Amino acid sequence: MKYWFGYLTAGIFAAITWVLMGFGKQFSTLVDMIYPYVTRTLQGILAEWSSQVDFPLWQLLAVALGVLILASLVLMIVLKWNPIQWLGWVAAVFAGIYLCHTLVWGLNYYAGDLSDDLRLDTSSYTLEELVEAAEYYRDRANELAAQVNRDSSGNVDFAEFADLANRAGEGFRILTYEMHYPVFAGSRLPVKELAWADMYTSMGITGVTFGLTGEACVNPQIPDLALPFTMCHEMAHRMCIAAERDANFAGFLACSVHPDTDFQYSAYFMAFRYCYNALNSVNSQSAAAAAARVANGVSTELAQDLNSYSAFFQTHQTQNATAFADTVNDTYLKVSGDEAGVSSYGQVCDLLVNWHIQTVVLPSISVEESPFDPYDEEQVNLDGRVG
Repeated sequence: MKYWFGYLTAGIFAAITWVLMGFGKQFSTLVDMIYPYVTRTLQGILAEWSSQVDFPLWQLLAVALGVLILASLVLMIVLKWNPIQWLGWVAAVFAGIYLCHTLVWGLNYYAGDLSDDLRLDTSSYTLEELVEAAEYYRDRANELAAQVNRDSSGNVDFAEFADLANRAGEGFRILTYEMHYPVFAGSRLPVKELAWADMYTSMGITGVTFGLTGEACVNPQIPDLALPFTMCHEMAHRMCIAAERDANFAGFLACSVHPDTDFQYSAYFMAFRYCYNALNSVNSQSAAAAAARVANGVSTELAQDLNSYSAFFQTHQTQNATAFADTVNDTYLKVSGDEAGVSSYGQVCDLLVNWHIQTVVLPSISVEESPFDPYDEEQVNLDGRVG
């Protein structure tokens, strides 16, 4: 019986996790009322603690765990421990880690959508509205592409990683204290550089946020124009905005209101990519024609940046590594409560289109009203007036 204690422990941890997730799904309104605010405070405390070192503490802990498991495997062989018993305790360790992750951060997947906190209508939209949004983001990206710093080859040349990381929180400060969105009132400490960046680049991973240490980390190798957006995306995760589409939208909002041009360009560059890709995915002749019109309006600078962005991932990603990472991430997201899996990244287009409608299109529609004239018979019934 002692051989199965590890499996029993793992089963208990898994059962508690399952109950917590079931509670989160069943009582999502209650979770949304309490859990994000508690965990956001906890993430701030953990972020302060882990910020005492410059490197990602969670990666060091992951290496230490791997070494311990490898050492225990060697001891199992040398001391002739029962391999079934050893495997049970390894399973218990990982089940315990996932339980802690669920308690500290994971239930945010069952909290309300970011659009609810922003009072953003997310109703369905037409192809014409998608095209208009794509054109709007394209035009803003065209404008900003001509303003950012570039090297002698015409490529975007932003500041160093540390400088961008130190400035990234300003957008969230504006959203919280000037635009009055308390959902962004989380830790604005700088993100960290992911170690072993080559490995993450080969898998197409741009950033990782680890709730157990409160660390938001970004791959320093990705193109400069994506760094500000990705930094804000990972900071949004640390603010307990769990869903990928919501973190993408939070990243856009934080960068778009940022006072610095490099952050603004990163916001509108990524927003245009998401909307244009969504338009391209619509299988109809009218959509194809609209996509061609939108593409024809892309400026020389923006076209160069789009091409260099795509070329970077095409040349640096490894097909097998990317497929493995996507499978793991898709499984994690679906198990954790994000039913769309990795496709949820692209769903930010729904928010971007509705944001364009609500904040750009509708305010521009004004009704011309004639000044009130009490003697105008078309405005006032003058029958029976005293002469």
